[in-house]
Amino acid sequence: MLTQIALIAGGLALLLWGAERFVAGAAASARLLGMSPLLIGLTIVAFGTSAPEILVSAAAALDGSPGLAVGNAVGSNIANIGLVLGVAALLAPMRVESGLVRRELPLLLAASGLSLVLVLDGHLGRLDGTLLLAGLVGMLAWFLRIALRAGDAALPAGTAPTEAVMMTPGRALTWLLVGLMALLVGARLAVTGAQALSLALGVDEVLVGVSVLAVGTSLPELAVTAVAALRRQHDLALGNIVGSNLFNLFAVLGTTGVIGPAALSSGMLSLHFPVMLGFTVALFLMAYNWRRGGGGRINRLEGGALLAAFLVYHALLMLELR
Repeated sequence: MLTQIALIAGGLALLLWGAERFVAGAAASARLLGMSPLLIGLTIVAFGTSAPEILVSAAAALDGSPGLAVGNAVGSNIANIGLVLGVAALLAPMRVESGLVRRELPLLLAASGLSLVLVLDGHLGRLDGTLLLAGLVGMLAWFLRIALRAGDAALPAGTAPTEAVMMTPGRALTWLLVGLMALLVGARLAVTGAQALSLALGVDEVLVGVSVLAVGTSLPELAVTAVAALRRQHDLALGNIVGSNLFNLFAVLGTTGVIGPAALSSGMLSLHFPVMLGFTVALFLMAYNWRRGGGGRINRLEGGALLAAFLVYHALLMLELR
């Protein structure tokens, strides 16, 4: 079992490092080609933060392991709200901008509900995947329209690009390719280790996907959100979570459905999808200011409740892994 755990840990480490290098190289390359910071934020940075989940799920789907692929996407959304947001709110109570409540959170609720409806028949097929990928294109077009109408200040929270790093064309291309290779190799190692671990434990691959892989691929969001919360950059912290969850639903599940359509386990429909939807609804209710009808505040008590619910959920998973 140590071998499987080492493969997963090594793969996750490569994924995290590769995502950071890929974003840096791609953003620098785009700037050298004259691409605006707005477009970089909406495309490259948004993709880069979800690259570990996308690559892991794609590799799992190609390997005929849909449980790992779907479990990784759904489990990452649960971890982003329960673990990442819970820890961030415990570190520093978070103010929620009204724009996030009016635009991005309703969209996340709709995307979560749509993904659940699409898999109610117990199957994630190519049509389902195509509809989700179409949702991704529509989401990006909508965000871009909002931003172009009112300027960079209207960017959906958390999608603004990081400060551009000055690189030569050769260095930018090198980091782009190195980062992409690290992502591909890391995804392969993580999936191979997860498959072997599920066999060694004699459990459904879904359990490994929603626990080990999901938490591991959510580490970038945890680091970014925790630092942003401590620096009182609440729009970045919350926007990072909401944006990542939207990409997981549209891009990760969509890619999985197109590449490797397959039947879903009963536990996915009876437990994991409802838990994901429950966390999403809880986030919306906590973020909404019912007196003013706009943005509110997520305090330490609510953050603690999210983290406690996440730990209870994972305690149930550990009981099944035993």
